[in-house]
Amino acid sequence: MLILTRKSGESINIGSDIVIRVLDIKGNQARIGIQAPRHITVHREEIYLQVKERNEMAAQVSPTSMGDLRKLWMEKGKGGAARKTDEEGGSDPS
Repeated sequence: MLILTRKSGESINIGSDIVIRVLDIKGNQARIGIQAPRHITVHREEIYLQVKERNEMAAQVSPTSMGDLRKLWMEKGKGGAARKTDEEGGSDPS
């Protein structure tokens, strides 16, 4: 880990396109500004950890959840609702 000391108004450059500037220091809090290209995401640590956790949860797929997804797909996704209506004596649009 690189540790740097900066005063209010001073900056740190990361590569050629990221600038971190100390805007203000009050007590034990520092206000910083981050200038980065739009394709680079910048999050506070607690938000980053939430996003990471949710992505990990979404990536965990069990055979049971895949089976449930298949059932839902068959019932709702591939015209299952229309077939159910026909089976229940619904009218044929043709």
